[in-house]
Amino acid sequence: MTNKEQQQLGKTLWDIADTLRGAMNPDDFRDYMLSFLFLRYLSFNYEEAAKKELGKDYPDDTPKDVMAKLKVKTPLEIWYKENKVDVADFEKQMRRKVHYVIKPTHLWGNIIELARTQNDELLETLQKGFRYIENDSFESTFQGLFSEINLNSEKLGKTPRDRNKKLCTIIQKIAEGIAEFSADSDTLGDAYEYLIGEFAAGSGKSAGEFYTPQQISTILSEIVTLDSQEPKTGKKKKLNKVFDFACGSGSLLLNVRKRIKDNKGSIGKIYGQEKNITTYNLARMNMLLHGMKDTEFEIFHGDTLENHWPLLNERNPSKKMEFDAIVANPPFSLKWEPNDILAEDFRFKSYGLAPKSAADFAFLLHGFHFLGKEGTMAIILPHGVLFRGGAEEKIRTKLLKDNHIDTVIGLPSNLFYSTGIPVCILVLKKCKKQDDVLFINASEHYKPGKRQNTLREGENGEANDIQKIIETYQFRPKNIVRYARRVSMEEIKKNGYNLNISRYVSTSLDEIQIDLKEVNSRMTEVNKSIKTSTDMHNGFLKELGLPTI
Repeated sequence: MTNKEQQQLGKTLWDIADTLRGAMNPDDFRDYMLSFLFLRYLSFNYEEAAKKELGKDYPDDTPKDVMAKLKVKTPLEIWYKENKVDVADFEKQMRRKVHYVIKPTHLWGNIIELARTQNDELLETLQKGFRYIENDSFESTFQGLFSEINLNSEKLGKTPRDRNKKLCTIIQKIAEGIAEFSADSDTLGDAYEYLIGEFAAGSGKSAGEFYTPQQISTILSEIVTLDSQEPKTGKKKKLNKVFDFACGSGSLLLNVRKRIKDNKGSIGKIYGQEKNITTYNLARMNMLLHGMKDTEFEIFHGDTLENHWPLLNERNPSKKMEFDAIVANPPFSLKWEPNDILAEDFRFKSYGLAPKSAADFAFLLHGFHFLGKEGTMAIILPHGVLFRGGAEEKIRTKLLKDNHIDTVIGLPSNLFYSTGIPVCILVLKKCKKQDDVLFINASEHYKPGKRQNTLREGENGEANDIQKIIETYQFRPKNIVRYARRVSMEEIKKNGYNLNISRYVSTSLDEIQIDLKEVNSRMTEVNKSIKTSTDMHNGFLKELGLPTI
């Protein structure tokens, strides 16, 4: 399926969502719609695997009138009825091969048939299906995946009958919308991403909790996939471990994976952490919808700053987790509660604690602690981290003196759903080759919009703002007028380790230099010319007997 067709599928589903949700909060409707899309993917994947497993015994050529007489709605349901003694062995094989099991009555084909016929059992069947997938499908892969989906919510209707009717309408419309499109993982995964983005735009400021706009995600992903020591040599062929400690819906992690795979490279495993339970479930669904096996990713639900994840609490340095690439878009200037215990925490001890008014550097230091020696970290932060004093100045100064800050990128304002302020990208490395800092001031390179600004992508003869940022980072020029400059540590030191981008790369036009001596000389000549002309004019006036001027 082409990119255009994938976008069309996403738009089709968004139009359905926008029409059906009515007065329901976009975040609430998002959870229902994305869960149904996920069930559609799981069902298709499961049925395709079942066809391979059962071979000629899979009754997919059963006429619809025969299925109606048998009171079944999917071919797999026929096989279950006719082979009851073999079901346990079949499900054991499916758990081994596709890592989950869906009962025939819970498959999407059965669900949409219940919706089409306005069957009163739809709501109850969905509840049972979600619970089975969560609790009995396979180990802990789907544990709590649908925990935030309340099918008994009055937001769907005041009575069970009303809720069932609403669900029938939603599911029927989704089924009609996606019927003509491919059901492969890339297609549904991209549609899922498109919907997350649209719901984020509709949710406004709250959306910043779970979604990084794709354009910004692309910049971070391209940066961390380039060779850390010699970016100009191109992308790495393999990343063993990739981490996002505030992963939201997982779009940043998936973008890194896409960049590597598009370059014929490979990724060992993806790791993410997310505090919000709803968003954590979105991330897990997102990974699976993009065709990832449960062994290829690990998303942890817990607080990053308190470091709840046992995986990251290894005290033995030889066993410490280290990542080849780290990307993050943590909450901006989050208030937190630093204390004496955290002051001794291995993540912060060498640098000090971020102030309670803004946890920006706490997030940065958390990620940086787990960065591998040959890895690259790219993190989105508010501009305040570049110049604020106090504890933040001490942390910033030590990072600079230790030569860990590689690049500072200033972005235009109003690119994010969560804030209108301009933000920056900091690129950090443990073993940095250059002893300077690259500053990129891209604040004036964008396309203005009514609600939100965007970066241009080179379409219809426009500039490519995204590519310009990436290439400037990759090839690290000494100077691009009003855009980028490599700045020595000596100059940064003279500026008190202040990283305010405009100090080093100003976008203002240079004032025109005026030579006052030359101006004075020209004015003298002009005055002489005026006097000569006036004298001549007065001569004419005298001849005519008129008063002179």
